[in-house]
Amino acid sequence: MARYLNPFTDVGFKQIFGQEMSKDILISFLNALLEGERAITDLVFLDKERLRQDKEHRGLLYDIYCTTDTGEHIIVEMQNKFQATFRDRALYYAATDIARQGIKGSDWNYKLTPVYGVYFLNFKFRETELAKLRTDVALADMATGEQFSDKLRMIFLQLPLFDLTEEECDTDFKKWLYVLNNMQTFDRMPFAAQKAVFDRLGSIAEIANMPKEERWAYEESLRIYRDNLAIAETEFNSGFAKGEARGREGQMCENIRAMRKNGFDDETIARIFSIPVDKVKSVR
Repeated sequence: MARYLNPFTDVGFKQIFGQEMSKDILISFLNALLEGERAITDLVFLDKERLRQDKEHRGLLYDIYCTTDTGEHIIVEMQNKFQATFRDRALYYAATDIARQGIKGSDWNYKLTPVYGVYFLNFKFRETELAKLRTDVALADMATGEQFSDKLRMIFLQLPLFDLTEEECDTDFKKWLYVLNNMQTFDRMPFAAQKAVFDRLGSIAEIANMPKEERWAYEESLRIYRDNLAIAETEFNSGFAKGEARGREGQMCENIRAMRKNGFDDETIARIFSIPVDKVKSVR
């Protein structure tokens, strides 16, 4: 059995980055990601569920949603399965957060807080021009490349394109990606002697340190992650027959019922399976 959590699972990702007690780990990663652009000294986790304000707006559910000590809003998402409209979804999430900053009344002067979207992708974009580890998106003049506004930033990290060895990781950002890509294979946490945050990460991410209930939830999340990975690989390589599809649908329904019995809400289940919440609610 692995010593450390798999960070690509829903439970593992939130255990590492989404807890108040371990927010220093998220701060360290974000500072490595944004080195030279932002220096975060503190952050506050916000309500991850942004309820619909009216019938025309969809509800949003983020993996991690926080604000920094200097006011930026940061959305952090892990996406394991290829989704053709994922970039549209990422833009929708960020744009909706910008739009909801509007203050009712005549005194608001349209001053906005910057919104950052950070997206971990456990797959490769299929467009050849996007075949790179990191894609940074900002609002800029198309002719000059000069930044037009700093209010919207999106960063996409295609983790399968990271292939450096431990010895080749000469920056904190590279060290973070190496650890995330390989954590479930480690017998020891690398870089712990060089940087205290990695020693702390080892303690937070060690499966043996988890309470029994949290460990059960992680094991269920890991099983679902592996099932979805196998399904995605089968679909990509050879498609699937109708009978196989019905079989997987039945297994998914069983998984949904089991997760409900163990305290998972429908929105969380929908995120783990990457399916609409209405489909989860239809399972009885």
